[in-house]
Amino acid sequence: MTSGKDAHMSTDRTTVHLVRHGEVHNPTKILYGRLSDYHLSELGLKMADRVADWMASRDLVALWSSPLDRARETASPIAVVTGLPVRTDQRLLEATNVFEGQRVSVGDGVLGQPKAWRHLWNPFRPSWGEPYQQVAARMRDAVLDARNAAFGHEIAVVSHQLPIWVTRLSFEDRRLWHDPRHRQCSLASVTSLVFERGVLIAVSYTEPAGDLVAESHGGVGA
Repeated sequence: MTSGKDAHMSTDRTTVHLVRHGEVHNPTKILYGRLSDYHLSELGLKMADRVADWMASRDLVALWSSPLDRARETASPIAVVTGLPVRTDQRLLEATNVFEGQRVSVGDGVLGQPKAWRHLWNPFRPSWGEPYQQVAARMRDAVLDARNAAFGHEIAVVSHQLPIWVTRLSFEDRRLWHDPRHRQCSLASVTSLVFERGVLIAVSYTEPAGDLVAESHGGVGA
């Protein structure tokens, strides 16, 4: 008689869980983007533990992550509870942004400086960073590879807010340009793409650390 993960029967249904990392320690409120050495805050570590608790009962057979510190630190407790190794994938990286390393808050940030305005002419592309189409393309490739790697089971893929959101928009055949304030992709959230026989049949969203997000000071360049 089997128990735990051995009791799960492989089916034609595969779920790719896109996990956004937890809160980052960023007291200067800069757009950290792809910069190294930006780690989870104490609250962010608690968020990562909440995600791990949520994942513990899932039929996970693989765990992938963006190589950035905050993503790997979010994946770490999932690895502990599942016994799975963390595989890093460059396709899961945060989008590039010309304002990386600078403050972009309203009133005292770089966006108020005329020299920055030449980067803001096209919000549909967007003109200040990696095009949405490009982000969605690399993320879709990663998601489809993850789906194939976990066929009949589930896989956790840790990434970042913008890449996760445009990936969801892409799979739902919605336009990629959007108001960043309206993204449904909170800290330590899980966007689950459910495939049956390789075809997307459902998308669900959950916030295992929703109560902790209410305590968060937010962040920039998530």
